[in-house]
Amino acid sequence: MSLRQEALPYETTEATTPFGLGLHHVQLSLPPGEEEVCRRFYVDVLGMTEIQKPPVLAARGGLWVRSDALEIHLGVEEDFRPARKGHPGVLVADLDGLAERLTGLGVEVTWDDNFPGHRRFYVADCHENRLEFLCPER
Repeated sequence: MSLRQEALPYETTEATTPFGLGLHHVQLSLPPGEEEVCRRFYVDVLGMTEIQKPPVLAARGGLWVRSDALEIHLGVEEDFRPARKGHPGVLVADLDGLAERLTGLGVEVTWDDNFPGHRRFYVADCHENRLEFLCPER
């Protein structure tokens, strides 16, 4: 006997568990030795803040950044391949302002209107990892 229920409409607010699930961070990969390149994108371009990794993890390299309610961990991967399909979907309060900042700094912004009820665009980070930025339509 399966406890699985039929898929609910996207607009539902009934999707809960007794566990209180939430997202702490998103992990993306970077090639070895490319932390400074990532700083230029995530800190200088996106305006995020670098946070210190715990000492036991800092020895592995990488970069952790945080802003508002978003934390991204960039981990060194020896056999690095960019995530071009899988990606974080980042909620943004001022989507147009972010798009303007990115294009002004030479980052290509690709708008996509295929998500009902939302405005969104994609960018590739400094290592071609896909990032989605979106906000609900008002």
